[in-house]
Amino acid sequence: MNKDERTSSLKKKGAAVGIVICFVAVIALAGIYTFSNYQADLDAQLAKADEQEEMLTEDESEETTTDDILLPESEEGLSGETAGDEDTSDGQQDMTAQSTEEETQENAYAGGEGAEDGSAASAEDTSGVWFSEESTLTWPASGAVIMGYSMDETVFFQTLEQYSYNPAMIIAGEAGETIGASAAGIVTNIEETAQTGMTVTLDMGNGYSAVYGQLADVPVAVGDYVGAGESLGTLSEPTKYYSVEGTNLYFQVLKDGEPVDPMNFME
Repeated sequence: MNKDERTSSLKKKGAAVGIVICFVAVIALAGIYTFSNYQADLDAQLAKADEQEEMLTEDESEETTTDDILLPESEEGLSGETAGDEDTSDGQQDMTAQSTEEETQENAYAGGEGAEDGSAASAEDTSGVWFSEESTLTWPASGAVIMGYSMDETVFFQTLEQYSYNPAMIIAGEAGETIGASAAGIVTNIEETAQTGMTVTLDMGNGYSAVYGQLADVPVAVGDYVGAGESLGTLSEPTKYYSVEGTNLYFQVLKDGEPVDPMNFME
C-alpha cells in the first residue's frame, strides 16, 4: 500500500470515528436532558407531596385544638341543661304536692264545715227513692193512651205505617203542658234522640227506672232528686216518628234495664 492509500484510509477511519463520537455525544446529551427533566419532575412531585402532607398535618392540628376547646364546654352545657331539667322537675313536683295539700286542706275544711248539711241533703235525696212491684205510678200526662205497651205482639204505628213492638206507653197530651214525675227518683240521664226527642230518665230505686220522652224546657240536671209530681219539663211537639199520632208523651218503665208494662203500676 502506498502512502496516498494509507492517508486516505486513515481519513476514512477518522471520519468514521468522528461520526461515532458525534453520535455517542448526541445520545449522551439526549440522555442527560431526559434525566434532567425526569429529575425536575420528580423533585416537583416530591415537593407537592410534602406540601400536601404539611397542609393535612395543619388541618388535623386545628381540628384537635377545636375539639379540645369545644368539648368541655359542650359537656358543661349538657350538664347544666340536665341539672336545669332536674331543678324544673323538682320544682313542678313541689308545686304539685303543695297544690294537692292545699286542695286536701280546703276539702277537709269544707267537709268539716258542711258535713251536717251534706248528710241532711243526702238523706233527703234518697228517702223517697224506692220502688217495688206493689208501688204505684201517677199519670204523667193529661190525655188518654194512644198506644199501649206491647212486647208480646206487634202494634200498628200510624206515622211509620208499619207494625212493630212497643216497649212504652204513648200518652196523648197538649203541647206546653207540664209533665210531672209519676214517682220520686234521681235523674240519671238527659238526652235528645231522633225518636223520642228530649228524654229524661229517673232512677226510682230497687232496679226500677222511668223514661219520659218528647219533653221541652227541662228544668232538672243529672243527679237531681225529683219528688213525685214535680216538673220534669213541658210537653213538646211530636218528633217525626209520631207526627200522625200527634202531641204525646213517651213513657217507659224499666226493671233492671228491661221494659215492663207501665199499666201494671198505674193508679
